[in-house]
Amino acid sequence: MRSHWRSALTIVVGVVFVWPLWMDLVIALGKKGDAYQLPPPWLPGWHTSSFLKVLLHTHWLNYVANSVLITGATILLVLLTSILSGYALSQMRFRGREGIFLVTIAVMMLPQQALIIPQFVLMKDLHLLNTFTGLILPFAASSSGVFLFRQAFLQLPDAYRDVARLEGASLGQYLRRVAVPLAKPAMVVTILLTFISSWNMFQWPLIMADTRRVQPIELALSHYMQQFQSSWRELTSATVLALLPVVIVFAFTQRHIVKAVIGGDRGIVE
Repeated sequence: MRSHWRSALTIVVGVVFVWPLWMDLVIALGKKGDAYQLPPPWLPGWHTSSFLKVLLHTHWLNYVANSVLITGATILLVLLTSILSGYALSQMRFRGREGIFLVTIAVMMLPQQALIIPQFVLMKDLHLLNTFTGLILPFAASSSGVFLFRQAFLQLPDAYRDVARLEGASLGQYLRRVAVPLAKPAMVVTILLTFISSWNMFQWPLIMADTRRVQPIELALSHYMQQFQSSWRELTSATVLALLPVVIVFAFTQRHIVKAVIGGDRGIVE
């Protein structure tokens, strides 16, 4: 009986979260005026003119290219800094190691808004306003990524590292061929979290960039809210297009996320 209640609750929670997204899709693919009908339509049509308008008659592709560049570069930098820092904090012995790790954990508890002013002043002094570097550099390291890789590397047997040294492998080769592949769940979770935060980034680009040349997709949506305020089809179409990459990435990585969360040792050294 308890399992039935749990399944029913899961379905209800799923519907609550999915329903607004479903209605976005219904309105985007519906006919003009469907958003004002009572009761509203529950199934989407196949009217794609609003998507074509957003794609072909706005600067949407420019915003998408900016978001892809910002997100891709941020992910690569976060992976690099997280892997190296996580390995150093888990496998290397040096004075102050635990203190550095505690500071890293403390940074995770800071709200991002508390760092905006010092980050902005620094970027301004470096003349990085309205640049991709200014949008990427403050997020090149992730305290959660460092934490995940540290915990993953702590679970690796010391014998792996000793065998690699006997075989003449360098530290870079050991990380690339042994440690990082065995920490795949941590890597997938880090990529997903970084992707979602970078793709959905709004406040920092709003402060840092006032030109379309470097603005990401979230700022495009804010512009479209003014441009399409009387046309719900175009606005919801832009929203669906912005959300689609996040849904696709999550669909392909959810298995690894579950493994990382509940797999314990098996999630790392499987």
